[in-house]
Amino acid sequence: MPASQGLDITYQTLYSELVQRSLDDSFSSDFSSNGRFVAVEVKGKKYWYFDTPKPEGSGQNRRYVGPVEDPEITKRVEAFKDLKADLKGRRRLVSTLTREAYLPRPLPMAGQVVDGLSKAGFFRMRGVLVGTVAYQCYSAVLGRRLNAVAMQTGDADFAQFHEISVAINDSMPPILEVLRQVDTTFREIPSQADGRASTQFVSRGNFKVEFLTPNVWSDDQAGKPVPMPALGGASAFPLRFLDYLIYEPIRAVLLHGAGVPVLIPSPERYAIHKLIVGSRRQQDRDGTAKSTKDRLQARSIIEALVENRQHADLASAFMEAWDRGDQWKAAIRTSVATYDDEFLKLLKKALAKGVSELGSDPGKYDLEEKSSIEGNQT
Repeated sequence: MPASQGLDITYQTLYSELVQRSLDDSFSSDFSSNGRFVAVEVKGKKYWYFDTPKPEGSGQNRRYVGPVEDPEITKRVEAFKDLKADLKGRRRLVSTLTREAYLPRPLPMAGQVVDGLSKAGFFRMRGVLVGTVAYQCYSAVLGRRLNAVAMQTGDADFAQFHEISVAINDSMPPILEVLRQVDTTFREIPSQADGRASTQFVSRGNFKVEFLTPNVWSDDQAGKPVPMPALGGASAFPLRFLDYLIYEPIRAVLLHGAGVPVLIPSPERYAIHKLIVGSRRQQDRDGTAKSTKDRLQARSIIEALVENRQHADLASAFMEAWDRGDQWKAAIRTSVATYDDEFLKLLKKALAKGVSELGSDPGKYDLEEKSSIEGNQT
């Protein structure tokens, strides 16, 4: 596979500007001028909320904004009165990035769904865009064009920690109403484990939206929908390994319309997570095609990280996964064993370099010269 092509610095600068302006504009549209921001302490940590007077004049309506410790949020809280929406300017930036820099634009339905959920507050409530639609953001984030074949999808996946959904004391409007503003044919798919709950929604054109949450409970919870108070009546499907993926997400912009500000997993976590689930999907009903795409996405991002000399970032994510136990190690070994020798050599060399930069011994992670990351099990 050829090395990913780097973006001209001009386009990287334009994308950085779009990220900042999109977040500015989201504050302008999310919060009205007749309210005020307040810092509230919850379990020893401070969070911003936005209070507006109730119509009847008794008390306040309170909406969650984000952690005080997040500098990007606090900066905009403090400068709120000076923020102004500029949709036309943002549309021009998106057009330049997609038409001139050839950065990926999502399918219209995917873009509209993500935009609708964004405006409904999903990302404000620390939800994370995952899956292939998130992968479409990484070309701009990394400043390199990634494998386009791995960007094809007919669904959109969204994740949130259950503890966050409970703790923020805020909620989106009913999810089905939000989705039907995009396409009136959206309907709930009742969970097979509990027909009263839905984690998936599908349109007549077969575009699927799914909500996920990390399975931090016992194996008894596997496959059972988890109520999510912040998700407007939707439940979420619990998944192992997801807590690793969505920990400390990053800000990005999906190149749809005027740009949709989103939270996505860090690219290094996304890549290592795809190595893990790529091996496990092989037992799934439709796992072969998904497994191939998982490993293709992982490879493309890893190659971009290596070309950006982000060895330590990649190694840090790899070490955390490797140190989580035998199941994680086995999944990584099984997945990387499917790659060709050229990529395995690149991966092993990059990880060993990064592990060393972080002050650890590559041999502890099967990266010594005489060993092999694919872990021949003899």
